[in-house]
Amino acid sequence: MWHVNILTLFPEIYPGPLKCSIPGKALEVGLWDISTKNIRDFASNKHKTVDSPPYGGGGGMVLRADVLGEAIEKFFLPNSFPIVYLSPRGKLFNQKMAKFFIQSAEGINILCGRFEGVDERVINEYKVMEVSVGDYVLSSGDIASFAFIDCCLRLLPGVLGNENSLKEESFGDGCYESLLEYPHYTKPVVWRSNKVPEVLTSGNHNKIKEWRINKAEEKTRDIRPDLWNKYLKGVKNEPS
Repeated sequence: MWHVNILTLFPEIYPGPLKCSIPGKALEVGLWDISTKNIRDFASNKHKTVDSPPYGGGGGMVLRADVLGEAIEKFFLPNSFPIVYLSPRGKLFNQKMAKFFIQSAEGINILCGRFEGVDERVINEYKVMEVSVGDYVLSSGDIASFAFIDCCLRLLPGVLGNENSLKEESFGDGCYESLLEYPHYTKPVVWRSNKVPEVLTSGNHNKIKEWRINKAEEKTRDIRPDLWNKYLKGVKNEPS
C-alpha cells in the first residue's frame, strides 16, 4: 500500500476527484490510502493563526515556520517519507519524478501551501523537495496535488488494469519517453466522411507499430520541439 499524507488548510476537499475512476478503484481495494491534517490544528493561539506578513515588506501573507514545524514533526516525520512542497518555483514535475516517488518509498508527504508561500526556514530545516506542476500560479497547492497524486498512482503496480498502456502513453519508457502519444481511432470506421487510417484495420501489427511511431514523431516534432530534440538525442544514444 502506498500512503499519501497531506498537510493542508482545506482537508475537506480530499479525496475529491481521487475517489473516482482509476484512483478511486485503487483506493477502494487498498492499493493506496490518504490521510489529511489541517495546518490550523497546529496553531497555538485561539484564532488559529497560521500566517504573517513577510519581513522586508511585500504583498500577501506567508505560512509561519513555528506552525508548519509543529505540523511536520507531528504528522510527517514519524513516517520518514519524502516531503514535497508543491510550489511554482520548484523543480518541474514529470513522469520520471513520479516513478522516483513511487519506487523510493512506501508513501509521500505533501505540504500544500497557500498565500505567498511558506517560511524558507521550514524548507531548509526539513529538507523539503519543492515541486512544480507547471509554469503558472494556482490559488493553493491543493489544486496541484490532485494532478501530482494521480500521476504517481498510475505508476503504482496493480492500479492500471492493462500495464502495457503505460508503455504506450506519452512519456513512456526508453528513448520513446520524450514522444507524445500517437493518435487513436475507434468505431465507426467512417464518421462524417472521415475514415480510420487503413493501416489500423489491416491486422499487420508491424505496420501498425511503425505507423504509430511515425505519427508520434510527427506530433512531437510539430507541437513540442523541446521534447523532439530530447528524443533525437535519446535515439542516438540508444544501444543498437
